[in-house]
Amino acid sequence: MRADTEKQVTGAQLLGRVADTVHLRVVGQDEAVRGLLVALLTGGHVLLEGLPGLAKTLMVRSLADAVNASFRRIQFTPDLLPGDIVGTPIYHQGRDEFRVHKGPIFAHIILADEINRAPPKVQSALLEAMEEKQVTIAGETYPLEEPFLVLATQNPVEHHGTYPLAEAQLDRFMMKLKIGYPSKPHEKEIVDRVARNGSGDIRKSIQYEPIASVADIFRARDEMVDVHLSDKVVEYVVELVFATREPQAYGLSHLESLLEFGTSPRATIFLTRAARAEAYLAGRDYVIPDDVKAMALAVLRHRLRTTYEADAKGIDADAIVGQILDAVPTP
Repeated sequence: MRADTEKQVTGAQLLGRVADTVHLRVVGQDEAVRGLLVALLTGGHVLLEGLPGLAKTLMVRSLADAVNASFRRIQFTPDLLPGDIVGTPIYHQGRDEFRVHKGPIFAHIILADEINRAPPKVQSALLEAMEEKQVTIAGETYPLEEPFLVLATQNPVEHHGTYPLAEAQLDRFMMKLKIGYPSKPHEKEIVDRVARNGSGDIRKSIQYEPIASVADIFRARDEMVDVHLSDKVVEYVVELVFATREPQAYGLSHLESLLEFGTSPRATIFLTRAARAEAYLAGRDYVIPDDVKAMALAVLRHRLRTTYEADAKGIDADAIVGQILDAVPTP
């Protein structure tokens, strides 16, 4: 029975089924899958960072298969051009006119694979799409259909032939999710699944019908609006963000030499939205501080620029966010 005909099924329950469906192919990685659900609910873009072979692409593709929405994969390479992403006008000789050929950006879910392999000029082609949900081709503006999500992947250690994402580009990603190695039990389960799969292609061996539709996603978003956000929780989010800008005011003076700058107001907006989505997925109609803490790393880590001193001491953005969470009083 289709989920949208089951009136008793909430959007949160339906998204839980989407997560279960993704896990038919993806072993473990619960936090990352949860983060993708938060992205679906909030319309926020996600940067997935992890070493090769950790199922980043499979995770995004499996999510797209579980949601009946249009999907396009863009493989970012050094020779890619902006027109290859957004589209380009093409001259039709018979009609003596130019027609716009729309690029792969015109889809609900975009997988920007190895986004840091393309030069800045190509990366910048995504800026307008990610922020304003529209693109400009030959002076004409074309809106992108909602929901519109950019789910990008990158390798954190391979630097040859890569171009680091600009701060403006990073800030447009709602979350940065780190994909780590699987545990021993999960590794054994992966081997077992591969051994049972003769083709070696998990997507071909484990196929399923979409669990949710675009209408279901919009219904879940409408339901999420009713999740109560108290003034105390909002104040807590603001305090966390200000602690990245004025660490000395929170007893964290030692962070001044470790941070080049704090987070932008987008961090406040995105952290609030993510916390509300986390509460909704947990089945609550109100946000608690633990929801904020659960999303703080994913929302803040890529917005903090550490100094050379921090790098020399082996202190990364995750460690700094952890110190801030410990220092700012919980309401």
